[in-house]
Amino acid sequence: MAQIESTISVSSPAFAANREQMLALLTQVRAYEQRTQAKSAASRERFEKRQQLLPRERLSLLLDPGAPFLEFSTLAGLGLDTPDLERSVPGGGVIAGIGFVSGIRCMVLASDSGIDAGALQPMGLDKLLRVQEMALENKLPYVQLVESAGANLMTYRVEDFVRGGNSFRNLARMSAAGLPVVTVTHGSSTAGGAYQTGLSDYIILVRGRSRAFLAGPPLLKAATGEVATEEELGGAVMHTSISGLGDYLAEDDHDALRLAREILGNIDWNRGMPHDGLRSFKPPRYDAEELLGIMPADHKRPVDMRQVIARIADDSEFLEFGENYGSATVCGHFKIEGLPVGVITNNGPIDPAGATKATHFIQACCQSRTPILYLNNTTGFMVGRAYEEAGIIKHGSKMIQAVTNATVPQITIYCGASFGAGNYGMCGRGFHPRFCFSWPNAKTAVMGGEQAAGTMRIVTEAGMRRKGAVDEAKLDEMSQRIVERFDSQMSVFTTSALLLDDGVIDPRDTRAVLANVLAVCREEEARKPQTMQFSVARP
Repeated sequence: MAQIESTISVSSPAFAANREQMLALLTQVRAYEQRTQAKSAASRERFEKRQQLLPRERLSLLLDPGAPFLEFSTLAGLGLDTPDLERSVPGGGVIAGIGFVSGIRCMVLASDSGIDAGALQPMGLDKLLRVQEMALENKLPYVQLVESAGANLMTYRVEDFVRGGNSFRNLARMSAAGLPVVTVTHGSSTAGGAYQTGLSDYIILVRGRSRAFLAGPPLLKAATGEVATEEELGGAVMHTSISGLGDYLAEDDHDALRLAREILGNIDWNRGMPHDGLRSFKPPRYDAEELLGIMPADHKRPVDMRQVIARIADDSEFLEFGENYGSATVCGHFKIEGLPVGVITNNGPIDPAGATKATHFIQACCQSRTPILYLNNTTGFMVGRAYEEAGIIKHGSKMIQAVTNATVPQITIYCGASFGAGNYGMCGRGFHPRFCFSWPNAKTAVMGGEQAAGTMRIVTEAGMRRKGAVDEAKLDEMSQRIVERFDSQMSVFTTSALLLDDGVIDPRDTRAVLANVLAVCREEEARKPQTMQFSVARP
């Protein structure tokens, strides 16, 4: 394959400005993440008095040391708990990601019980449902570390109660699909949340700390008049010796996590899986640091996305497909750590030829069972009389049909703009890519704010003229309001908060993230779990 030659001048003022802007956005992302971690860690004294580990300490003991952990949706709910972003605590009340436990790649979820006793925060339910969906789609064992006060009754919403049933349905679906569900209940798992424990295949309870009951002492007394202690109602000893809910009785958090690792280590999950052996590959010829300075802050400035590919592809090699046809839409093949991938990206809007080429390429990747990577950087499909006559709707529809019905894993990264129907044609979140990440500079919207304001100004001004008077001041105020509204919603600090991606990643980590998720997809394709008609039931 041909090697991409770098055309980036790392000493130019434009590169320096792009880099500074990207680093500033990354600093902002990390500050929000650190705020959540600090808020949880502030509970250390209370946890230590109870002889418990903090949630992230539990994770570190559960996961294999030195192995990668890909965390998801760290900005979930940002700004939704309070409009003051300087006080908002994102994350949704849960920590979730893909990591290795006793050498087995698993989906791991932990209640962030250092914050509001582990109660789900805004968007926490959606985050939980998303990671369960990923576990099912990628055939991953599911390990959950539970300690949650459950729903916040002061902010009760009936829709959350009804939708919350999906999380329990998914646990049953995972078990029936042959995906082991392992749960360590470190503390409370009460009311409807008790089924988060009960719908597991392997349940570990901690002596003196675990609590699992449908009605706690206050509700029990209010409902029936019966008086009982928490330990009598749902303690670890009772559940492991009388009710049969628990399978393993641990002495403390350390012991519980040891048991979880031993369970995963003894189920022979990788039996029968093909082993490709160590793949030989060469790293990219250009420094990943240079990814910080490629994307301009202004999405209207052109970028050659081949320069991004050159900094994530093995040996910077790229076999371009249809280079001279529909050239603003770039398609081709490369490898990441020896794993083949097809890529579709944008050096401008998508025209009829580009849409036709992308459709062909998607179908060819499906034929060869090659995963597809979409590097989003487009302001949309081309518009205008000439493009309408050339069939842009027809050809764009074919591209969207191909994306929708592709039979191979599709992975999306928002690298720049992702506007209008271009978001759909480039496998935006609404088209269920297997994984979807954003760079900090990414923008997602139906169109740019200025275009939206310009459109509404023309329509409104025409209406004013029909009534006989044009108010320029009113038009200016309306235009400014529309631009501000669009600009406030298109940044990753809004889209990621709303779970319109699986997380914001550092551009320098793109290759590592892609290597991780491509390996997940490859294992899913080869794995054949023992499915059953029903999930594993308690004795």
